Amino acid sequence: MRTKFWCRPVCFRRSEYGIVLAVSLIVLSGCAVQKSSTSSLTSNIEQSNPPVLIANTSLKTIPSAIPAPEVSSDEPLDPFAKPGEEAIEEYDPWEPLNTKFFEFNRQLDRWVLKPVAKGYNAVVPNIVQVGISNIFYNSRVTPRFLNNIFQGKFKGAGIEVGRFLINTTVGIGGFFDVAQRLNFTTPEEDTGQTLGFYGIKPGPYIMVPLLGPYTVRDLAGYAGDIALNPIYWLILPTMHNIDAIPTVISPDERVAIYGITIGARATEIVNDRSLNLEKFQGVEESTLDLYAAVRNAYLQKRAKAIQE
Repeated sequence: MRTKFWCRPVCFRRSEYGIVLAVSLIVLSGCAVQKSSTSSLTSNIEQSNPPVLIANTSLKTIPSAIPAPEVSSDEPLDPFAKPGEEAIEEYDPWEPLNTKFFEFNRQLDRWVLKPVAKGYNAVVPNIVQVGISNIFYNSRVTPRFLNNIFQGKFKGAGIEVGRFLINTTVGIGGFFDVAQRLNFTTPEEDTGQTLGFYGIKPGPYIMVPLLGPYTVRDLAGYAGDIALNPIYWLILPTMHNIDAIPTVISPDERVAIYGITIGARATEIVNDRSLNLEKFQGVEESTLDLYAAVRNAYLQKRAKAIQE
């Protein structure tokens, strides 16, 4: 019997304030963090460590002997809650608008992103897809390192530096996640988690068109991750008006800059969607209220990440 489970959908993250087309498409990311691995237009459900090229992908089912948690008659059972897991407050005052944005993201994924990802998956071997995902994850080391420092997690900051050095050299620019094979891992930290670490409440849940689920705090953290990533300082034309910020590309070469940023972002988006084709299909087939399930899973995941 096929086991169906959740994965973190594609979340278009880390971009620069939507000023120009290139910046808008950068926003279709997930710059820092947010995942590995990490892209879905419908949700941002689960965050995990970066993939390795050789991994055990077998799934474990929950033993049937574990009793189901008791729920009140006026609350639906959460199929993704683990035994003994406490419920969290789902503060969603903008739900009518959020559901519309959620459906927009879902249909865009259905008619555009998913077909492209299927074609990409047919011609690009899985080992190459995982390697490409590893490269993008490796390139976002700076926000992860700095957020470890901000939270006083100096061991985690050291591990991030070590991972970057190992994977950039032995792992050939990050294509191979050698560090994870050596069990050199640490929880991924982002600016939203740092804000939560210092007691800032998550605020309302919000579904952002083209990006996916956030809270107000995490959306501010998303912008912070962009500001902490030096890659954007080096290539974005809007940064070149600030004399203190260095650049590797002349501001006059705007066409080249846009081509590089759009191509890189599009590659990461399609690559991540291709890696999760079967998982997303399982999500849609096994869930009646997909919006509520995505919301609950996202808020649970973020609460757990801040506690770590």
